[in-house]
Amino acid sequence: MAKVIAGATVSLDGYVQDADGDYGALYADFGSLESSAYMRQLQEETGAVLMGRRTYDLAEDPDGYADGYEFQVPIFVVTHEPPPVAPKRNDRLWITFVPDGVAEAVARAVEAAGDLDVTFIGGAEVFGQLMAHGLVDELAIDVMPVLFGGGVRLFDGGAGSVPPGTTLEKVSVQEIGVRTSLRYRVVRDGA
Repeated sequence: MAKVIAGATVSLDGYVQDADGDYGALYADFGSLESSAYMRQLQEETGAVLMGRRTYDLAEDPDGYADGYEFQVPIFVVTHEPPPVAPKRNDRLWITFVPDGVAEAVARAVEAAGDLDVTFIGGAEVFGQLMAHGLVDELAIDVMPVLFGGGVRLFDGGAGSVPPGTTLEKVSVQEIGVRTSLRYRVVRDGA
């Protein structure tokens, strides 16, 4: 059965965006990351992608997902309002907009992923909702050697955030160029 892996890249001080809303410094290494063994392994393990609408909207051209997105698998976008025109698709990648909340989006993504994992790629808001609803099996947090000193934190402590007392079990620590990739399993009560 598919695991739901909540992925995020953060600054060393825990931000996914700086005070101006910029996240570019977190992906300064994207060119080398794209062709790395680390990325190839993520691609091989991922059967579906889950993302929030703001992350989806970062694409200059939504049709570009089908043309060259690094995960050529079904994508499920959590949104309040689907766009009026569906983006281009191919035989491996199509985009489904899910207005019924994160639990429904996860259920659809898990079904589509089959025996592979569901990888969440997105912002702090949907990340927090996934954690608050207990829908995450593993965290995949990449830390970049930059300090933002303010902005949007991944773990903000607000509504829709990590339940207090969440216990994690270390799965792996990898060095990929300048980034450090931390992987943790979310320990469920009684597990």
